[in-house]
Amino acid sequence: MAQAVVMPKPGNNVESCVLVSWKKRIGDQVEAGETLCEIETDKAVMAVDSAFSGSMLAQFFAEGEEVPVFTNIAAIGQPGEIVDALRPAGAPHESSSEPSAPPEVQSRESAHGPTSHVGVEYREPAISPRARRLADQNLVDVSTLAGSGPQGRIIERDVRAAVEQQQLMTPLAKRMVAQGGYDAPSHGTGPRGRILAADLAPSAAQTPEQQETDDYESIPVQGVRRVIAQRLLTSLQTTAQLTLTRSADAEALLTYRERLKASGEPLGLRDVTLGDLIHFVVSRVLKGHLDLNALFEEDIVHRFNSVNLAFAVDTPRGLIAPVVHSADSLSLSQISTECKRLTAACHDGTIAPADLSTGTFTVTNLGSLEIESFTPILNPPQVAILGVGGIFLKPVDEDGEVHFRKQMSLSLTFDHQAVDGAPAARFLQDLARGFAQVDLLLAV
Repeated sequence: MAQAVVMPKPGNNVESCVLVSWKKRIGDQVEAGETLCEIETDKAVMAVDSAFSGSMLAQFFAEGEEVPVFTNIAAIGQPGEIVDALRPAGAPHESSSEPSAPPEVQSRESAHGPTSHVGVEYREPAISPRARRLADQNLVDVSTLAGSGPQGRIIERDVRAAVEQQQLMTPLAKRMVAQGGYDAPSHGTGPRGRILAADLAPSAAQTPEQQETDDYESIPVQGVRRVIAQRLLTSLQTTAQLTLTRSADAEALLTYRERLKASGEPLGLRDVTLGDLIHFVVSRVLKGHLDLNALFEEDIVHRFNSVNLAFAVDTPRGLIAPVVHSADSLSLSQISTECKRLTAACHDGTIAPADLSTGTFTVTNLGSLEIESFTPILNPPQVAILGVGGIFLKPVDEDGEVHFRKQMSLSLTFDHQAVDGAPAARFLQDLARGFAQVDLLLAV
């Protein structure tokens, strides 16, 4: 009996995943434990393994499509089994074993014979509905294909083979070439040589006016970028976000960082970064402000005694926020080591779902890009996120005299449904004091 392969749920807050690539094709033999496909959330790429053995009978979604969790994405069983009952409602991709056309259909197609238009004899190639749809989606000229079905009928595998032989192009580039006026190079500037719209050269027949109006590239918001966009919009639409901003004296942080860089190699502290120090201080100060170390779900505020500190990592696939679990119980050295491990996994695409879940507070740092201050967006259901800006010299009043000291901007965005302004302000006040007295926190 055919069995369904289900899109897994990699995390508590994950509602859908992008199907990145299929590792098995229709008709391939599959063994239990073998990788069937790769999926991607807005956080990471991961493999989906088969739980049973058999033949790949159907794939209900194409590569690049976003699929809700717990939805059937494929069927595995014995050749010839019917899988219609496993196909999810509204599945746009109909890749499955294609039966031969019934004899009566073949005879009707053969009976049509050649047709004539304005004195030119033309025969429409016999093609199955699925093959026609796939050809239209990928701009394949079916008149150039040789069908492998009964009596030369073009079936889906013929079109799929033609698609695989096509040059790698973005959908916009394909449309521009198909509509005429542009020529495609043999190799593009996109990933793996993919041809972008900007790589196309205007053909000789194109006028200068056309060339000027087409000097741009339209990039569809899809895949992981679409997931990130939807979640950020949902965050702003479903929470009462308010941001408080203040400066913190960074002299003590910078001085201690220099001492770490000059420390002996056996201590292993030379690689501790300013960001690691910030994470250490935040994890300690949060212990006294549990209203901010919390989640807000269904009119209930869940306050946590342990700090699971998420921090933003910029990757080629977008922003990812891995979590340092129980950061308040880790030493500075341990936090530094864990942050480096998580950052590397985010960039490699090997981050585990467990390292992306159960965060209770987030830090996002744009100081290295010389941003003075900014408004971070909440990562629901967390009730707060801290934005850290760059360090700049600012005038400070000390005993009636103005002195310039190195100051770091702090921007705290919080959900006013769960936290009032005064508790949030007190947290920022204590946090600034913690940065100015980092040596005392290290002694605790």
